[in-house]
Amino acid sequence: MNHNTPVSPRPLAHLAGARQRVLSAAQLRTRGVSAAKAAGQCRPGGPWQQILPDVFVLHPGPPSGEERLHAALLYAGRPPANPVVPAQARAENAAAGGAGSYGDVMVTGPAALALHRFRGALPLLSLDRVDVLVPRTRRLRSTGCARLVRVHTMPQARQIDGVPVAPVARALADTVAHLRDADAVRQLLTEAVRGFHCEPSAVVRELTLARLLSRPYVVDAVDALLAEGRAVAEDRLYAMVRDHGLPDPLWNVDLRLPGGPHLGGVDIYWPDQAVAVELDTRAPRQGGGTAGSPLFEGGRELGEWSEYARKREHLERLGITVVHLTPKKLRESPEQQATVVRTALMASAERDPAAYVVALPR
Repeated sequence: MNHNTPVSPRPLAHLAGARQRVLSAAQLRTRGVSAAKAAGQCRPGGPWQQILPDVFVLHPGPPSGEERLHAALLYAGRPPANPVVPAQARAENAAAGGAGSYGDVMVTGPAALALHRFRGALPLLSLDRVDVLVPRTRRLRSTGCARLVRVHTMPQARQIDGVPVAPVARALADTVAHLRDADAVRQLLTEAVRGFHCEPSAVVRELTLARLLSRPYVVDAVDALLAEGRAVAEDRLYAMVRDHGLPDPLWNVDLRLPGGPHLGGVDIYWPDQAVAVELDTRAPRQGGGTAGSPLFEGGRELGEWSEYARKREHLERLGITVVHLTPKKLRESPEQQATVVRTALMASAERDPAAYVVALPR
């Protein structure tokens, strides 16, 4: 008796109208289809085709982009034929049209961006290859439509239509690694921020870890990304002040001592309370900066951080309270950030008077 054949094999008829007609050899065995029978179905002129090792498409025509996607996940993940899935997860997968578990792998690169609904990403139908993140110890090679990307630590996948998908920042880095078109790189990075897919700092972090900042066109795109991220953060800052009833401040001013030196620019200043707000949109500090990268080479990065620290210390010595807000906090908890600012404004009545400074438009 063949121990791989179930007592009551599941029929194949129910798959005829399914969104993806892609099964692994193990899944076919649970339906009573032996390896020899599957091979026979894939002979020239046969009704099936083998798209990847041990992965079959159950029709003779060209596989769709979605079918290549599922085939790559089945090949890379090697999930069990009948995975044990909790009832709630089964219900969620069914509601999302999902095909079940694919093991410990996930889609990344251009296919992931398409699933994340990037307008600048190629549609799945146009992709000849699907990038799949796999644990570094996985003993498989890239082949056919599956390109494997090995990592030491797998990120937390997001389920989209039942498909495990890498976070946007990781998918962007894996996409940029194979792009040489500067305009395409810039467009994708800008859309990541403009479309509220992720924070600029997360993208820069992944690009740095992938050692992509040695490419000048990537560095130029990152500069545009950070500028775009700052513009989005400034819009959120305006909304925070407006929506949470904070007093009208002075916007985007340079502070100076009367007849004295320039103290630095701030995004918001309340002169009566001597409270300033500054958006902290610096690129994240990374220990693994790539040589030659102006963003992470010591000069610019260390210069930016020391300038921020120097300015804050100088203003606080003059009695001015400086509140630093990050784009991420403004996006995730604007009400809480408004409370922080309001508390600083109310506390001004209990502080010694601050030094008089001149505020000039930037």
